[in-house]
Amino acid sequence: MSGQTESGTEFQSIYGADALADFDPATQLGEPGKYPFTRGVYPTMYTQRPWTMRQYAGFGTATESNARYQELIANGTMGLSVAFDLPTQMGYDSDDAMAAGEVGKVGVAIDSIEDMKVLFDNIPLDKVSTSMTINAPAAVLLLLYQLVAEEQGISADQLTGTIQNDVLKEYIARGTYIFPPAPSLRLISDIFAYCKDEIPKWNTISISGYHMAEAGATPAQEIAFTLADGIAYVQAAIDAGLAVDDFAPRLSFFFVSRTTILEEVAKFRAARRIWAKIMTERFGAKNPKSQMLRFHTQTAGVQLTAQQPEVNMVRVAVQALAAALGGTQSLHTNSFDEAIALPTQKAARLALRTQQVIAYESDVTKTVDPFAGSYVVESLTDDVEAEAWKLINEIDDRGGAVRAIEQGFQKNEIEQSAYHYAQQVDTGDRVVVGVNRFTLDEEEHYDPLRLDPTIGEQQAQRLADLRANRDNAAVEAALEKIREAGRGSDNLLYPMKEALKAKATVGEVCNALRDVWGLYQPNDAF
Repeated sequence: MSGQTESGTEFQSIYGADALADFDPATQLGEPGKYPFTRGVYPTMYTQRPWTMRQYAGFGTATESNARYQELIANGTMGLSVAFDLPTQMGYDSDDAMAAGEVGKVGVAIDSIEDMKVLFDNIPLDKVSTSMTINAPAAVLLLLYQLVAEEQGISADQLTGTIQNDVLKEYIARGTYIFPPAPSLRLISDIFAYCKDEIPKWNTISISGYHMAEAGATPAQEIAFTLADGIAYVQAAIDAGLAVDDFAPRLSFFFVSRTTILEEVAKFRAARRIWAKIMTERFGAKNPKSQMLRFHTQTAGVQLTAQQPEVNMVRVAVQALAAALGGTQSLHTNSFDEAIALPTQKAARLALRTQQVIAYESDVTKTVDPFAGSYVVESLTDDVEAEAWKLINEIDDRGGAVRAIEQGFQKNEIEQSAYHYAQQVDTGDRVVVGVNRFTLDEEEHYDPLRLDPTIGEQQAQRLADLRANRDNAAVEAALEKIREAGRGSDNLLYPMKEALKAKATVGEVCNALRDVWGLYQPNDAF
């Protein structure tokens, strides 16, 4: 009896030595910490220290989010992961008409340096690694973070963390883009160059497959489309005059971890192997750190259910185990109540405890790449790799990731996979516990976290106070320098930093670039 993997290849009920008849351990497996990094990017992996435990958090005001961060740090979180609200993600201030009804809803509202100061109040930025899920306005939020650190007396070369900064996947699957692709890639290249000189320990991009997977991408599609975007970013930086080994060591990736443990482990291993080959053979990277695929993982939000939400605790534990077995560098575990509302404090703490149990009570961390040599996992790794290469080559044939995006290729492929998945759930061919099998006649009552409905008004008042007490002439002069840099070729981050230091808002800085570059208009004709 056989079935299919999530990526659509055949799943054997029994795997034996014949599954690895063409398997070459020297070239396909290698040693941990060495090319092609199938077994992990570091020689010792978790045997000396576990992955970084991050918890994605941010809601309402900066004050509320700061309180949650303090709670997470007190309970053992090793890194913060900041969620921003939709207006911030789209580069709009909280008092903009476009922000109405969305302020503080899916993340924290950040309008200026004053909000950023509150967000990280009493948090030692030289000791905490911070990841920020921000894309089109990533440069703005990174610079605000640097300015807050400087006010704390911390130099930029001490800062560690990551900005997502992956705008190409926004055109494919998520939609929080601002500018057209060409200037967006220029801004990303400017970030690479700026951080090389100013914030050298910072991960300048987290090239994300997570949101494509949440939109319906299969594991093979997730890594193929993500690595194809990675190729586009590397090429853009090289075209801007940067040497590959000067910026590639700070590239990082972001993947989902589903409940299908075996294929997820295979996916992570295949992704490392593919990227190592791309960087060495396509771009001539010599530094082993340029060849490594380092990645953050988040458990699968799309697999959480509002029905019987406590069952999500089991799902998250299984997904977290898959990420650890697959060799992730950092991990966020979703809270069981996120399918209903923003996570409660207790649920967020339990999500963190899930990671801690795996790291400290299981034996997963005692050996590197526990599945190495497994008939099934090595065979699945080869299968996922082969499927991913087919898609990468298809994108190359279409002229690269940007051209393929403009043609609607990735979006169409993902939508077809999502439709197929939905059909399987509807027919019962795919079991979702509590949804289409093992259901309850009546769901138990659950009291979700509720936000203050006046957050938008509070943020608007803070903005009014800010504009009334700053030097508006200095702000406008600084914004004009951003427009000049946008029309020219100078690195944009330097004038942006000066404007933010003068208390320009996130929306004002983004509007200065909108004035020059315009807005991206998607082509939905395909």
